[in-house]
Amino acid sequence: MANLELPDALLVQNYISGNENALAILIKRHESRIFGFIYSKISDRDISNDIFQDTFIKVIKTLKSNSYNEEGKFLPWVMRISHNLIIDHFRKNKKMPMYRETEEFSIFSIMSDDSPTIENQLISAQVEQDIKKLIEELPLDQKEVLVMRMYQDMSFKEISEITGVSINTSLGRMRYALMNLRKVIDKHQIVLTN
Repeated sequence: MANLELPDALLVQNYISGNENALAILIKRHESRIFGFIYSKISDRDISNDIFQDTFIKVIKTLKSNSYNEEGKFLPWVMRISHNLIIDHFRKNKKMPMYRETEEFSIFSIMSDDSPTIENQLISAQVEQDIKKLIEELPLDQKEVLVMRMYQDMSFKEISEITGVSINTSLGRMRYALMNLRKVIDKHQIVLTN
């Protein structure tokens, strides 16, 4: 089948243009990698299947609404969606520990309000914004590895598979990205604290 050889970006365009088969090819092409990523974090086949399906429901909605922005590769975008859905799953199913009140232990002794103040939230948002600006100054290959590792929580093995370079090259790019970030921070005497 000639479509199997088409690059992801062209298949995405074909799907947006109305070719439903193009999406089936994209799913088939990447399903083992995406499902494997989800399963490695969840370790439950049924829940992993649900998250996999939810991932492609989001992909379809985004593509149909013409809000998909082809910034690079299709697969890292889909992996980011699945990663966010995995985080949502854990947040939704977070179990609260059970405590029993005894003479030696009072529930009030461990209760505290750790939620950040408005000021801390603003500072954190500013630091995050500053870091993103610094990351934008990195060379594309270093930026790609850093974003996949730090923001998408991918292993260097996953990064090397997605980018098509060796694990050592991915590690090297990450190392250079961090060195370059430090140089820019030192050069501009930027303070990143919250």
